[in-house]
Amino acid sequence: MFENLKDVNERLRAMEVKLADPDLLADMDRWRVVNRDYVALKPIAETYNKYEEALAKVREDEEMLEVAEDPEMVDMLQMDKEENQALSEKLEEELKILLIPKDPNDYKNVIVEIRAGAGGDEAGLFAGDLYRMYHMYADKQGYATEEIDAQSQGIGGIREATFMMKGEGAYSNMKYESGVHRVQRVPETESQGRIQTSTATVAVLPEAEEVDVEIDPNDIRVDVYRSTGHGGQCVNTTDSAVRLTHEPTGIVVTCQDEKSQIKNKAKAMQVLRARLYEMKLEEQQKELSEDRKSQVGTGDRSERIRTYNFQQGRVTDHRINRTIYQLQDFLDGDIEEMIHALQMEDQIKKLDVMTKQNASQD
Repeated sequence: MFENLKDVNERLRAMEVKLADPDLLADMDRWRVVNRDYVALKPIAETYNKYEEALAKVREDEEMLEVAEDPEMVDMLQMDKEENQALSEKLEEELKILLIPKDPNDYKNVIVEIRAGAGGDEAGLFAGDLYRMYHMYADKQGYATEEIDAQSQGIGGIREATFMMKGEGAYSNMKYESGVHRVQRVPETESQGRIQTSTATVAVLPEAEEVDVEIDPNDIRVDVYRSTGHGGQCVNTTDSAVRLTHEPTGIVVTCQDEKSQIKNKAKAMQVLRARLYEMKLEEQQKELSEDRKSQVGTGDRSERIRTYNFQQGRVTDHRINRTIYQLQDFLDGDIEEMIHALQMEDQIKKLDVMTKQNASQD
């Protein structure tokens, strides 16, 4: 598995030279691609160097043990050998995970869609809580957010909202949030203190470039209308809101965040492109059954992935059976611990599939 890592340091140095090349610096799109590869390769090189160093120390201890006669020296060498052996095994496992093929979409920006589900006004309030949670998480990670569309519901909740999260690796962190989120709490409107269960759905779509998806303009119907605010009142005196309908698939996208019809149409096209790209990815995953089995719930909007229980102050992710008891901190955007646990479980599953595939080939 590590055979092709023998020249990893030379490859890393070659990338460093290339990144400093004035010709490449003049083309920032190409520079970002090379830099992305460099960032991905660097931890592999560092871990491989530590792994080789640990193995070299094991071999050195073994050679010294063959000639050592002093009992204290033998004990010291044996202890050092065992420590380096354990370290090499630990680094070997880390390398295996680092060598798992990366999702090509991991570096992309994401489009997040949140919709109120079952539960009436309470579902709308919960959808608003998730909307706030992801925005606070984005702030903590240094990601920029850009609003696309939002429709209010009931007493301060939202029926649905769409926004973009921009930043290196946004999709690699957010992709595990797709699915049904469930809340169990006493609603503000409940006078008798009864706990209600409500839901909201989250979809996380990688931003798609024009090269990822080809859209025939003749397949799109464009409707324009006046933007509306909370309660349905008019907030714009011109027809700036845009509704796009992709007739071959029936996908409908709306955008009314901007005062400019042109800007709203551009944002709506971003969302449409992302949804069509998502459909394309789903078709590819159906063909790769083993790859789909190795995923930790990324993409299925109907899958119940998480419960937020206010009475017990906990949030539980059902895919990995992980519970965190700092519910309010979680809702304030401190979701990194859960995301990291999901990433690790995903990598372990993929490593297991990869190991089985290698064993069957042998």
